[in-house]
Amino acid sequence: MLIAFNKPYGVLCQFTDRSVPARPTLAGFGLPAGVYPAGRLDHDSEGLLLLTDDGALAHRLTDPRHKAAKVYRVQVEGDPQPAQLDALRRGVLLNDGPTRPAQASRIDIADAMPDLWPRDPPVRFRKTVPDAWLEIALREGRNRQVRRMTAAVGLPTLRLIRVAIGGHALDGLAPGGWREVAP
Repeated sequence: MLIAFNKPYGVLCQFTDRSVPARPTLAGFGLPAGVYPAGRLDHDSEGLLLLTDDGALAHRLTDPRHKAAKVYRVQVEGDPQPAQLDALRRGVLLNDGPTRPAQASRIDIADAMPDLWPRDPPVRFRKTVPDAWLEIALREGRNRQVRRMTAAVGLPTLRLIRVAIGGHALDGLAPGGWREVAP
């Protein structure tokens, strides 16, 4: 079984939380028993999370050798310049080594995600600092990689939404919603 889930902001990618007070987890969304996340999505990130009850499928979905691209829509602080986008496309040197080249382009979010939901809490807005949306596709998955890459080129991430993994996409799935998909 493979489940596509639109993880809301502030939800942990696990079914239990032992911290006090407990934070929202996947347990609150009525997901089928026996599934677990194939990969992770940070607490402060949103979007597509795949869950499965098949260990081999989970490995295929998450192992970089299988080259399943992960596509993100990223709201950044600043006005992206061609040199910054080129740096993302070449790969960025992070403290744990260089990243693989990424696909990166500036997008009009109204065209790319006409059904974009509001975030709670909202992203901070500053009149004097512009922001923009990028689409970034990666074929690796390090801890907080997109955020670290955009920061490394001078474009701090304000909002991060994963919209696709391999051939699986959000396709209008509302935050907190899920559906079974074909593996």
